[in-house]
Amino acid sequence: MVTPSVRLIAIDIDGTLLNSQFQIAEMDLNALRRAQTSGVEVIVVTGRRHMFAMPIVEQLGFDLWVISSNGAVTRSMTGETFHRDMLPAATCRSLCQHMMDFRGNTVLTFDKETKGAVVLERMDELEGSIQRWLEKNLQYIEFVIPVEDSLTTDPIQAMFCGPIGRMKEALDRLAASSVSEKITVLRTEYPERDLSIVDILNQSCSKGHALERWAGHRGIPREQVMAIGDNYNDAEMLAFAGVPFIMGNASHELRSNGWRVTRSNDECGVAAAVEQVLSW
Repeated sequence: MVTPSVRLIAIDIDGTLLNSQFQIAEMDLNALRRAQTSGVEVIVVTGRRHMFAMPIVEQLGFDLWVISSNGAVTRSMTGETFHRDMLPAATCRSLCQHMMDFRGNTVLTFDKETKGAVVLERMDELEGSIQRWLEKNLQYIEFVIPVEDSLTTDPIQAMFCGPIGRMKEALDRLAASSVSEKITVLRTEYPERDLSIVDILNQSCSKGHALERWAGHRGIPREQVMAIGDNYNDAEMLAFAGVPFIMGNASHELRSNGWRVTRSNDECGVAAAVEQVLSW
């Protein structure tokens, strides 16, 4: 079987492009730069907000587009927007009411880069799990009680953050929600940090749908799309890509899907996957 040449590489950030020290290894940087120089388009696909992803994206050293917030926003480095898929405010309001017991774990994000881009009621239940994220986003955080009062416009998403056990309870509660058919629920887990992030997006919004939309815009068939990821929120993206690679640090559950497995994020797994494809 002959594999068609890859024309688009979709790369996740956390747990994939970043190693356990939250840095990009030089080998990974060089591999992506070689791909871009050879005519392969690189697009970053991340659960991070667009602005929170930019310090990482800028390290790549070339212009590219970014799919952020797990597929909700597709935007260039210069701020040009290709697509947005917001969570309807009415749906988010109903969701917050249903998840009253998880107020201390609730975060809403909005598509702006000023104070109020990140909204929560309080920090006490979040500090232990996402302290580093809170510190880096402090200038954008606004406290609103009740959090629903911030919903004067459609948010990008809602998210619930906390220990894995606590977030499993949240997932069960979400499954029983009256709005479950109007939303997409995505989870990201970091067992070594006992951290789980449950993202709530608009119905049918995901990294996979956003990547499919972008590839269609570029006229690139899925057989020529490569995707590299490590976590549960990458599953739709990996399923869409004709050339999927899962990181060696991914869970056994994800690695059992039959996707190609590269080295871990601490062993330059991105470079290993990219170099393998470039040699085809």
